[in-house]
Amino acid sequence: MANGSVKRNSPPCWRPRHRAAAIMTIHPTAIVENGAQLGDDVDIGPYCIVGANVSIGDGSRLHSHVTIAGRTSIGPGAIIHPFVSLGGPPQHLGYKGEDTALQIGANVIIREHTTMNIGTADGGGVTRIGDNGMFMTGAHVAHDCVVADNVIFANNATLGGHVRIAENVFIGGMAAIHQHCRIGANAFVGGCAAVSGDVIPFGSAFGNHARLMGLNIIGLKRRGLSRKAIHELRAGYRMLFEGEGAFRERLPAVRDAFGENVDVAAILDFIEEDGARSIMGPAR
Repeated sequence: MANGSVKRNSPPCWRPRHRAAAIMTIHPTAIVENGAQLGDDVDIGPYCIVGANVSIGDGSRLHSHVTIAGRTSIGPGAIIHPFVSLGGPPQHLGYKGEDTALQIGANVIIREHTTMNIGTADGGGVTRIGDNGMFMTGAHVAHDCVVADNVIFANNATLGGHVRIAENVFIGGMAAIHQHCRIGANAFVGGCAAVSGDVIPFGSAFGNHARLMGLNIIGLKRRGLSRKAIHELRAGYRMLFEGEGAFRERLPAVRDAFGENVDVAAILDFIEEDGARSIMGPAR
């Protein structure tokens, strides 16, 4: 049951549990189903629909025409723009109505026409979105994806199912990430890229199909890495991808040479995890 003070008469399907200090506002045209959990100071705009199994954190705002369904939880401070659809069933023929979920963190900004689906039973059952993300117009997060904190999706960026996006990643407009791919921390995916392999941490991927074009140097500088740290990271990258012998055979040598560098070690750890997709390599 939602709680808090409301600026209008509640519809028959919704009743405040108690009066709180913060003011909750629900537009008269909005529908909030019985059972929904609304935090303090939540603002529900015109023609929004909030399902019975939805919880929305304190201070969140739904502008208008937002639909939130399924077992969806949203952290505090979310700003959700018109015609967003959250918690809909996965676009997967194997889904048979199982009780799965969508979990969204705090302080996310979700722009118009973005869609995020609940998980599937076979995929772990939960689609997860971290804190402080920005999802621009038309972005899509498919079933069972895990998106970490501080991630930005530009317009119409799309994830297939089971994708893993680490923290501080930027995905360019119209980019599409194939199902089961991994994108490492601090990576950059260029606009219109078609990504069918794992992108290493700090990597920069462009093209259709996308290839690794080096490191995300601009992103590294913006995050305050020193000149020395960037120099060592570039040296480790060159040894890993441009050295002699087979790619996998070079891993021990790179770890011996740069293992004390935490950023190079993060790349090596990512590669050695052996995800479902191959590691994306540089263009030749």
